[in-house]
Amino acid sequence: MTNISFKRYCWNIGTTSYRTKTFNANIERQLELMNEFWNLEQNADKSWSDAKLQSRYYKFMQKKDFVKGDAPRPDKDARQKTSGLVEIGLINADRKLTDAGKKLLQISESGDFSSDNELKIAKDSYIYLKQILKMSVSVDGQAVRPFILLIYFLSKLEYLAKDEYTYILPLCLNEKIAQEALNKIKDIRKGKEDIDGFICETVLSMDNYKQALDLFLSKKTSVSIIAEIGMNRKSREYDKSYYPFYKALFDVCVLKNFSKAINIHKALSKIKGKAAAFWRDELFSLTSIKIIKSAPRESLKPSKLFDVKDEKVFKKEFFRLLHLFKIKATLSDYFDLSRRYFGLTDTLLYDDDIIKFDILPKYFFKEIADKLYDLAFSASDSILQNDCSMQEIAPCLFFNSEKILQNINQDLGEHYTDIYDLSKKINDDRIARFQNIIKRKFTNTVLLDLLGLFESRKGDEKINNIVTDNADIPTIFEYVIGIIWYKISENKGGILDFMKLSLDANLLPKSHAVGGGADIVYMYDTTKDYSRHTVLLEATLTNKTNQRRAEMEPVSRHLGEYLLEHKNDNAYCVFLTNYLDLNVISDFRSRKEYIYYSTDGQSFIRGMKIIPLQISDIKNILTADIVYKQLYFIFDNAYYSQKEIRFWYKETISNEILKLLK
Repeated sequence: MTNISFKRYCWNIGTTSYRTKTFNANIERQLELMNEFWNLEQNADKSWSDAKLQSRYYKFMQKKDFVKGDAPRPDKDARQKTSGLVEIGLINADRKLTDAGKKLLQISESGDFSSDNELKIAKDSYIYLKQILKMSVSVDGQAVRPFILLIYFLSKLEYLAKDEYTYILPLCLNEKIAQEALNKIKDIRKGKEDIDGFICETVLSMDNYKQALDLFLSKKTSVSIIAEIGMNRKSREYDKSYYPFYKALFDVCVLKNFSKAINIHKALSKIKGKAAAFWRDELFSLTSIKIIKSAPRESLKPSKLFDVKDEKVFKKEFFRLLHLFKIKATLSDYFDLSRRYFGLTDTLLYDDDIIKFDILPKYFFKEIADKLYDLAFSASDSILQNDCSMQEIAPCLFFNSEKILQNINQDLGEHYTDIYDLSKKINDDRIARFQNIIKRKFTNTVLLDLLGLFESRKGDEKINNIVTDNADIPTIFEYVIGIIWYKISENKGGILDFMKLSLDANLLPKSHAVGGGADIVYMYDTTKDYSRHTVLLEATLTNKTNQRRAEMEPVSRHLGEYLLEHKNDNAYCVFLTNYLDLNVISDFRSRKEYIYYSTDGQSFIRGMKIIPLQISDIKNILTADIVYKQLYFIFDNAYYSQKEIRFWYKETISNEILKLLK
């Protein structure tokens, strides 16, 4: 039998074996570990090609708590954990940090991720943007630069729907397919074409698929034939489960034994992965086994398969769907990877299954997209590892502020005179998007559910699913507290400036390898209820055994340093946590008369106001729609209370909040 080889039909970034949460933080941590590993004397003169060294690096990651468990092949796992960083030029093939990688590590270690570029994105994101602009993927000798392809498509189409991004863009391996794809998307949006049709036209026209179909039509169907025509890229063994599925389908579709529909369902259950879900959606309108048994014909959808007249037509349609669903399953896996890598640039917005550029990146790239597209199918290996300027990547990557403003004014009907004038519009857009996120995604009901999960510490995966998996749980807690405090403050104040968190382009939190400082610094102007002042919000998740050690010193230090630096600012701290230790409360109360000195002892402040709150209090505040002016009154009375410490928090804060709930 002819051995028909699998051939790649799409580009992809990274490996599906390594889809890590907290992506930014993990890349930064990986660079730290790589740097530290190579600086060890026993590794200094070694080569990465040594499998023993790779295994040693895996154990090094274990020791540093970067990986959990024991991989059956530690050398392979070490390669997988690092291959994506090679692809985007942060480390070289020998896993040594490149100039670009060193620059990113320097930013990470400094903890300063502020913007210092014309695109107004974070410093680390700007490094990622340059690397991903340079990055090319080789598919059977053909170089493709995925991000430049995306820029070109977004410049012509304004946006990509998630399915267009997932199933069409990665198939563009050359200019011919890219132009066909661009036109096809326009026709799809008009209802003239569909995505499945484009996938089949593009991939199933490849020689190996034509050869496989010819073989399938010319031979009697058997386990080996099904395995051969499946062309599984890992092993033919994986596709043998399709044979009983084929037979069950043949019974119903060709022999018209609709009473045996349950056999299709049973055989389908033996097929693993997303492809099975696509088949199920194609064939069944109802998936309950009981219903399929009692009403088999009614449980089936009107698929083309059920209308076939002979075996040849059936085989053709089976073959088409077999590969269509396998391709879509693969591409949907790759979507998650490309989303993570492209998301590192903080230039893209993913909203309501629509992918588009944020305003400044949109107009920056739109002006130069055609020139940049000339590089879409070329490699850039010579500069991939360099910490180079935008114009070293391509001369057209020049930030022409005058032209960008002209295009923005023309499109939006505005009259911005310079980029700084535009910055107010950008900030207003961010606030509007943030308010929309809160309205859609973080209703009081959702926030109360999240607080319950933070309180129990038993639903971290659910928290990631609700908010994001690009931030760790403590960072997400700080973010959620920021949203709640914004609501408590009646949506007033520059919350996006007040939150000292890194947010991505979609205004969701992201974690970094370093941290420190107050979590949220909320500033209030003078009203009839209070004078101008600042609140430092310290949000933390700790348990009974480590709260005293983890929080007593940092909270008072952050407030003390802030007061020393802002001597004319009336500031106090609210400490929010899932559990309050009595001795922590006692320590915070003692700060009322505490003298805090500067490091050199030349200046000091006397007395600090620290108000503790548990998650249970925050839940009551949300439930009762309590606003900040009410809390300020409670906090002020509590601060000046002479109540004994053992009862102070409960009676002057918690119980007072409860009164407003009733």
